[in-house]
Amino acid sequence: MEPTLGDILAVRERAELIVPAGEVDLALDRLAQEIAAVLGGQNPLVLCVMTGAVVITGALLMRLDFPLRLDYVHATRYRGATQGGYLRWIYRPSAAIAGQAVLILDDILDEGVTLAAILDACKIEGARSIHSAVLVEKQRSQPCGFQADFVGVRVPNRYLFGCGLDYKGYLRNAAGIFAIADRDL
Repeated sequence: MEPTLGDILAVRERAELIVPAGEVDLALDRLAQEIAAVLGGQNPLVLCVMTGAVVITGALLMRLDFPLRLDYVHATRYRGATQGGYLRWIYRPSAAIAGQAVLILDDILDEGVTLAAILDACKIEGARSIHSAVLVEKQRSQPCGFQADFVGVRVPNRYLFGCGLDYKGYLRNAAGIFAIADRDL
């Protein structure tokens, strides 16, 4: 059932601020420095994982002071739900990947299933090198063993929204990272 505006506002009101906006900005500054140190001279192809990573991609690109190209990949397991299902590919930029240094940007590393599948797809398409960056990594084991190369912040294993992360398709635009109350799961 689609949540009402009142439902969304109530979820926001009950949520706990986990990472304030200022800390997110500092994490993005650090991520940019770490990424530049590794990929600054490689003219990378940056792949934004839609839709959640669009917020951090925009914020991070303004901090990367070297030549790069931007494209996107769209693979999802959530589709508005609070639990992941099977992986569904919506868009793969196959022709652009061959022979390139690729940086995959995503909003969150939760179980690692989506990022691992995107990384594998880039390998199959012939990427020269592949790196991954996430704004948020949950403190939990990833069933597929995937680890991001660059991580902004590490947070408890809770359901989150803000800075690109969503609650049932809403609240991506919240400044900071929030954990929803257990009753809203």
